[in-house]
Amino acid sequence: MATTYSISDLAREFDLTTRAMRFYEDMGLLQPERSGPGGRIRVYSGRDRTRLKLTLRAKRLGLSLSEAKEIIDMYDSPRDTGLQLKKFLDVLAAHRGQVEEQMADLQANLDEIKAHQREARALLAKLDKKNGK
Repeated sequence: MATTYSISDLAREFDLTTRAMRFYEDMGLLQPERSGPGGRIRVYSGRDRTRLKLTLRAKRLGLSLSEAKEIIDMYDSPRDTGLQLKKFLDVLAAHRGQVEEQMADLQANLDEIKAHQREARALLAKLDKKNGK
């Protein structure tokens, strides 16, 4: 028998709220079975657990949820794996470019802060010297 998980099982395992889990379901990233009265109880499969793990990994890489879904869905289809990998590499290249640009901006900002600190320290030293400190 296949292992199944409740919403609270997966939320606890991945340190998420059940609200986040339901949001991922609304986005089509997870597709739990329904049971109980009125289908109110969500039953997640091993496939859902894997998709959630991949979704969270994609988020850490800076991908949007729609990009994550597109890539994850590609692995559910019987299409050519080479095309899937090329798409994944294209998405990663785009995000790498964005991250490198952000890093350059942050480095420029840090350099400016350091320059202002040096100037302020120099002015303070002049004031201290003038005031005999």
